[in-house]
Formats: sequence, structure tokens, C-alpha cells
Amino acid sequence: MRAGFPLPTEGSNSAHMSSPVFIGSRIYRGSVYGPRHPLSIQRVPAVTDLARALGWVPDNRYRPSPRAKPVALTGFHTPAYINALQAAEAAQQVSDEVRARHGLGTLSNPVFPEMYRRPATAVGGGLLAAELVREGGIAHNPGGGQHHGLPDAAAGFCFLNEPVLTIRRLLDMGLQRVAYVDIDAHHCDGVELAFEGSERVRMISIHEARRWPFTGALEDRAGGSAFNLPVARGFKDTEFKMVLEEMILPAVETFRPEAIFLQCGADALAEDPLARLSLSNRSHVTTVRALRPLAPRMIVSGGGGYNPWTVARCWTAVWGEIAGEQVPERLPQEAEAVLRALAWHRKGQPEEALFTTLLDSPREGAISGDLRADVARLQARLAPAL
Repeated sequence: MRAGFPLPTEGSNSAHMSSPVFIGSRIYRGSVYGPRHPLSIQRVPAVTDLARALGWVPDNRYRPSPRAKPVALTGFHTPAYINALQAAEAAQQVSDEVRARHGLGTLSNPVFPEMYRRPATAVGGGLLAAELVREGGIAHNPGGGQHHGLPDAAAGFCFLNEPVLTIRRLLDMGLQRVAYVDIDAHHCDGVELAFEGSERVRMISIHEARRWPFTGALEDRAGGSAFNLPVARGFKDTEFKMVLEEMILPAVETFRPEAIFLQCGADALAEDPLARLSLSNRSHVTTVRALRPLAPRMIVSGGGGYNPWTVARCWTAVWGEIAGEQVPERLPQEAEAVLRALAWHRKGQPEEALFTTLLDSPREGAISGDLRADVARLQARLAPAL
């Protein structure tokens, strides 16, 4: 077993870095789950505006996301559920029976005006990304990454499961091996359910231990297709770097994927209100940089993230890495104005650096013995392939 996997240096370019594409849509602008829901914030619009203010999204790099058709959604979800979701949006209400069966109209997955069209657009963005990278390349779909959606029900703010449907499109295109890497603070239970026991999809998830949905234990192999690493509160960049080098990258490399799907949830950042991890957004950028040379095709989605400033900065920095842009030490006035215009129903304002910079300061610390032991156990599963 190698001691670690070397990370590409900052600013290094892969041979496959041509024609990166940013996928967005007007449907996200102004759309919220409710005034005090964690997704009351503007996320994709903020990323789009911030990246445009930096000059990073010229017209030839932008693609509007189509809305996935109902028949495409039944590639994972049941027709009954898709019908119920469409009916709930049309009526703006659900019956007790629909709420109990399909998880619609709950505190987590409430009724709101775009409750079908918005997630269907996120899926459409993922399906478009799959088509765009058919011959190779990389696409960023920040509106995607809804990894909790179940075949017959909404769950965890996710009405549809975009990663599952996008990966299935890649497989339907003839790809034999897709690596799914998830660095969201919450375990990807819906994705694991979809690909349990698959020989064509390898799932790697780094998530907070003892955090909803309380799945993804270290011992959970999902029929051999998953590598799950629950991490303790306070998980910092130093520990993430070790996990990336010694577990994530070898697990991807030994699988020899033809495509990589990275779910880039921003709720693992220190300022997020729904998790207790302590990463900087540098860990997300480094993950993109490190994974990119390992497959000719790559799709990077959004995911969790409930602090408007940290999400906007994280996914914009990720897009900058994808597009090969140079991050300024201080944001120009137009970009700073985008961040200062964001609002949050929570009290208080962020520290000044969240308005004026894009990259966080590194968040370093000691590597726990428990984490080293858990990584060693996962390494042991990879040993025969190395």
C-alpha cells in the first residue's frame, strides 16, 4: 500500500481540461422552499452572478439547463411518485395520504411553487452534463447533487435524485465504470440505494458521523460497491488531505473509471449551520484538481450548503478551478457587491473575509488516531488492486 497519492500542484492542467461548461437556469432565481427553510437562500443564482462578475462565464461556457421530462425521471423514480409531485405543484397542497406515502408537504420537503419544475431542471442539467462530456470533458451543474431522493418519496430536501439519474444516463451511453465521490456532510443514502452491489459504479462518501440520515457506517459496503468514511466533528483540511491522498484517490484510480461524478456539497464547511465539520473551501477545490486527471469525463454538482456566502464562494471557486481561472487575492468590486447583496433569515453578518475573498484561509489541525485507523481499514479493501 502506497503511503499517499500525490496531489497535482495548484494551477496544473489536465490533458482533458478543454471546453469546461457551466450549467444554470433562471428557475433557481427567487425560488425558495419557504421563508425559514434552510433552502430559503439563493445558491445557484449567487454562484452564477459571482462567476459572471469575475468574468469566468462567457457565453461559450454557459448552457441553460433543460427540464427533464417525466419519462426520464422514471429511470429511478416511480411513475406514481412523479405524478404526485406534479400534482402537488399544480394544486399547491397535498393530502395526508400523499404526505405519508411520498414525503411531500413535510417540513423538510414542503409544498412551494416550483417544487416539481426546479428539481426536474436540476436533473435536466445533469442529463445535459452527461451528453456534453460524452466524448470527454468536464461540466459543472451547481443546481444538482440531490443525493437523498428515494424512488417513491422525497427526503432530506431532495425531491428527485439527480446524481442517480445522471449516472444512469452515463451508463446508458455505454460507459462501463463510473466513480461517484461525495464530500457532502451528509451520507448519500439515495445514491447508495440505487447502486448497491453494482460492478459499474463505485461510491465513495466522506460524511459526518452521527448526522442525518444516520447511514453510511464504515462497515457499510453496499454489496461491495461503496467506501463509506464517517468522520468526527471538527474535521479539518489537514485530515481531509490525508483522506484524499490515502483513500479517495486510490479508490478512484484502482476502479479505472471512464467518468467521475463529484458531489461537491458545501455543508462540510466550517460556517454551515446544518453540520459540524470544519473544512475550508480549499478542500473542495483540491478535490476537483486531484480527481480531474483520473478520468476523461467529469461532472461536478452542487449538493448541501446552507450559508449563502460560503456556498456562493465555494462553488464559484470550484468553477474557477474547473475553468482554469486565476483566483484574485481580493475580489473586484463587482464580485464583492454580489456577496454583500445576499440575505439570510438568520441573525448576524459574516466576517469581512466572506465578502472580499473567494478562497478561505486553510483550516489545519492534528490528524486523529481514530481517523487513521478507519482509513487503514478502507485501504485494506483496496490492497489486492494495488
